[in-house]
Amino acid sequence: MPKKSTKPNRAFQIADQIQRDLTELIARELKDPRVGMVTIQAVEVTPDYAHAKVFFSILVGDPLETQEALNQAAGFLRNGLFKRLHIHTVPTLHFHFDRTTERAADMNALIAKAVSSRAKED
Repeated sequence: MPKKSTKPNRAFQIADQIQRDLTELIARELKDPRVGMVTIQAVEVTPDYAHAKVFFSILVGDPLETQEALNQAAGFLRNGLFKRLHIHTVPTLHFHFDRTTERAADMNALIAKAVSSRAKED
């Protein structure tokens, strides 16, 4: 029988802490001009804590350029996390642009268009 973890939600807690710490590190310590106002949407950590997918969105700017800048700064950010987190393995960071907010805005526009066309028919 495999040993159960003493904290069943540990991976979620680690991911949540990484999200909070990365938000602060990017806002206060990252000086790359290609990185503007970045919002960390979610963090997914592998079970062995070796890798973390970090999903982000931006208000203005080029998503691909920002993603490239964040991935180049991943070592710097990982070092900052190492100083803040108290875990044995700090994951390697992989940044991905999150298009959820764009898709949600598109869906809202389609719904509004459908509602307005239905109102005209009635």
